[in-house]
Amino acid sequence: MPTAIIADDERLMRDQLRLRLGQAWPELEIIGEAKNGDEAIELVDQLKPDFTFLDIRMPGKTGLEAAQVIGNKSRIVFVTAYDSHAVEAFERGAVDYVLKPPEHERLLITVDRLKSHLIQPAQDVNSSVTAMLAQLAQKITTKPSYLQWIQASIGQDLRMIPVEEILFFRSDEKYTCVQTAKYEALIRKPVRDLAEELDPSLFWQIHRATLVNVNAIEGVTRDIRGRHLVMIKGTSDKLEVSRSFLHLFKQM
Repeated sequence: MPTAIIADDERLMRDQLRLRLGQAWPELEIIGEAKNGDEAIELVDQLKPDFTFLDIRMPGKTGLEAAQVIGNKSRIVFVTAYDSHAVEAFERGAVDYVLKPPEHERLLITVDRLKSHLIQPAQDVNSSVTAMLAQLAQKITTKPSYLQWIQASIGQDLRMIPVEEILFFRSDEKYTCVQTAKYEALIRKPVRDLAEELDPSLFWQIHRATLVNVNAIEGVTRDIRGRHLVMIKGTSDKLEVSRSFLHLFKQM
């Protein structure tokens, strides 16, 4: 049976990739998991998997750095959220890739590629691929790391929500509401923490308990009490703007 390890610093992503791989390739045996690049290198040396699924961004050694150490000991499959420049780079290189979050249809294509690799010797990360990885690493490391999706609860279900689909976050004493155009979900992370982890060019904090997606803002109005309220596109929701954040709307 073909074997693989998964390296990702997020447990949910490891669980999700393991599940999706089990559906797309039941014969593939996941024999180990790592939380960073250093652990991945150790597991490759110990377990000698056919394939190593490496998240690009991890603490310690990144997936790119780990791949260069692993070389031809295991076939590398990068796991990435960077579908704009990463896909083009990977298509030209001697490595495969899986986009986050892993989708069944796209994963089937990757599995077909990996099966064909089983009858070929593993390729080393040669000079041309090394150069490609270096360029990709520079793009990634020079760009701040912001949340790409939110793990939230809807009833008994756990859902991964791309941040671009979120209209706003609004906290109460215990939970934070995650509002999209289609549904509402709940998380326990407070707005003050989200404000540090989300791209400030995409999400504005307009109140100590509220973050709003700038692309979802229809306009700003005032109520009879003189409060400034943000109107949200396609909804009847209006979010109060506290005085300390009014400067955000001077240009509007």
